[in-house]
Amino acid sequence: MTRRPVPGTAAYGERASRLTGAVVWTRTAVPGDTAPVLPDGCMDLLWTEGRLFVAGPDTRAYVGDDPGGPKRYAGIRFFPGTAPSYLGVPAHELRDRRVDLADLWSGAEVRRLTGRVDAAPDPSTALEAVALARAAEAEPPDPRLRAVVAALSAGRSVASTADEAGWSERQLHRRALTAFGYGPKTLARVLRLQRALGLVRGGTPPADAAAVAGYADQAHLAREVRELAGAPLGELLRR
Repeated sequence: MTRRPVPGTAAYGERASRLTGAVVWTRTAVPGDTAPVLPDGCMDLLWTEGRLFVAGPDTRAYVGDDPGGPKRYAGIRFFPGTAPSYLGVPAHELRDRRVDLADLWSGAEVRRLTGRVDAAPDPSTALEAVALARAAEAEPPDPRLRAVVAALSAGRSVASTADEAGWSERQLHRRALTAFGYGPKTLARVLRLQRALGLVRGGTPPADAAAVAGYADQAHLAREVRELAGAPLGELLRR
């Protein structure tokens, strides 16, 4: 799942994590860099010097403050639905928010971990170690949540997705709030948008990408891009 900002002036790189389904990423922001981070159904554990914090699930494009100077970031982007098990907080409590980790975990523990990551030769590897240690202590995420992501990504209806998971639609909605931060219909919109944008960035014409991703037409895709990404499709592609 992509959580990277729309390509701009920042240096960005990512690799697969040793934590199943997660991605380790690094980014150096520069003055004037306010590229939006688009909704993708994921949550992130992030580091910047002297601070550990969490990016909750977004329902709209997130635009941070101008860094004012070069600023390094590292992050672990968790597979959709898995972060609440590792972080110990329901996703809906972090929806559209950036929250200091010390507000979720022991302040003393977070200060110790922050110092460890600050001092590491490779902060992204040290941050990954924090996530791996936490995951080893936590109850594993319900495997049915991964099936929910796969079904909605494939364009299945909420009703059929709930049925395949062995839940009622009401149960699916309640579990989705806890795991993803919003209901399955919103998750489906976010996943469909990411699929369409991936196709377009890969060279598929927008009209064809809209059809493959399950939109009624290109105009439907354009409306969803503007609403969820906060900018016209052409502007996102130019960036």
